[in-house]
Amino acid sequence: MEYLDGGRSNKIARIDGAVHRPAGAWTPHIHTFLKHIRSVGFTGAPEPIGFDATGNEIVSYISGEVSNYPLSAAATSIHTLISAAELLRAYHDATVSFIPELQGNESWLLPVREPVEVICHGDYAPYNVVLDGDRAIAIIDFDTAHPGPRAWDIAYALYRWSPLTSPNNADGFGDETEKTERCRLFCDIYGLSKEGRVGLISLVVERLRYLVAYMQSEAKAGNEAFQANIADGHHLMYLADIDYLKTNCKSIQAAL
Repeated sequence: MEYLDGGRSNKIARIDGAVHRPAGAWTPHIHTFLKHIRSVGFTGAPEPIGFDATGNEIVSYISGEVSNYPLSAAATSIHTLISAAELLRAYHDATVSFIPELQGNESWLLPVREPVEVICHGDYAPYNVVLDGDRAIAIIDFDTAHPGPRAWDIAYALYRWSPLTSPNNADGFGDETEKTERCRLFCDIYGLSKEGRVGLISLVVERLRYLVAYMQSEAKAGNEAFQANIADGHHLMYLADIDYLKTNCKSIQAAL
């Protein structure tokens, strides 16, 4: 058994070539969804295997690098940025055919967001993407997957991959020109239309506000992981990034 980084309380283990990780009420439906996207040809996600005797979900292990902060050189490269945009587009397109199968009573960790265009990953960041060298090859951790618009996922992806962070954010890198160029490149490679880019940076702000509110709500409800995040001041980092984006929204948006 090998314990892996990440997840709730880091209770993720690799056993006999498969990953065992905590499950939630939403997990059986996520497995149905993952089987569907594999059936339509998208293999850049774990294959759902089932559940173990303790109730943990079991998914296939995908070999490669998963970079947490501080990000590796590979995770910050232009080649990785390009392949990450390609991977997100391929994933989104694979989810479209799952939308007609929704009954409206599915259990999701995060609420459905209108208009429903795809199944958003919900946390498309370097720490949830497997790299082979400087190429993004797979997405992991689908706990936050939920129906929503493409732009909702893209907004958070831009925040993490550009990255659209305050100069004081230690997780950020690059100057203002580099950030806006990476932001535009991600949108170009994804194939996001001009119409789809309207108000996108304001949506990044909305997405971060949602994240802070979610963190605070979970902490108040007794979630120890989020309580620790709040105690460490993680929410303050996001609030500072929100202020930075509000100040620079017009210039970044114009660059798109």
